[in-house]
Amino acid sequence: MISVVLGGARSGKSRYAESLVKKYDSGRGEKLPTANVFYVATATAGDDEMTRRIAQHQADRPTHWQLIEEPLYLAEVVTQACDHDTLLIDCMTLYLTNWLCKKSEDNESLIAGWRAERVSLLNALKMTSARIVIVSNEVGSGIVPLGELSRVFVDEAGWLNQALAELADDVSIVVAGCPMSLKQSKTHPREQKEQDRND
Repeated sequence: MISVVLGGARSGKSRYAESLVKKYDSGRGEKLPTANVFYVATATAGDDEMTRRIAQHQADRPTHWQLIEEPLYLAEVVTQACDHDTLLIDCMTLYLTNWLCKKSEDNESLIAGWRAERVSLLNALKMTSARIVIVSNEVGSGIVPLGELSRVFVDEAGWLNQALAELADDVSIVVAGCPMSLKQSKTHPREQKEQDRND
């Protein structure tokens, strides 16, 4: 089951994504939490303000959720996930930014490396049986930005969101804290089997 949650800055998208994971984490109504919930963070603490943001996110999450910090290679994280794991990946636009701002390569190499990683991630998502909730910024509703790198970022973020939405089971967008469904697919095969056993 793959869910994509889109939204602008301070839209409430991360809070909504966490609420989806908490539903999975409830064990279908059981009071004991499941053991394999992973918060996959793409943010890096590059300054004091970001350090405070990260600390606040950590304080807001359930204490039994495990943390994976991976700014660049999400495909590896998804590939290693088991069918009883739940992953909350937050967020894809920071993941893209990390790739585009690597200082050791020229722009063409950075973009080529990013696109290869994007293909690997999408392939990993197609193969996984884990439950995955993905958070991403919707950045294409404003004006076209000045500067080549900024325009590349907007283009690549838009293409990434389209590709994620295409393979996701559910897609939502959050505006002012209000989630709206953009796509709802049929029940995931694994969850359908569980439902059939319970009926």
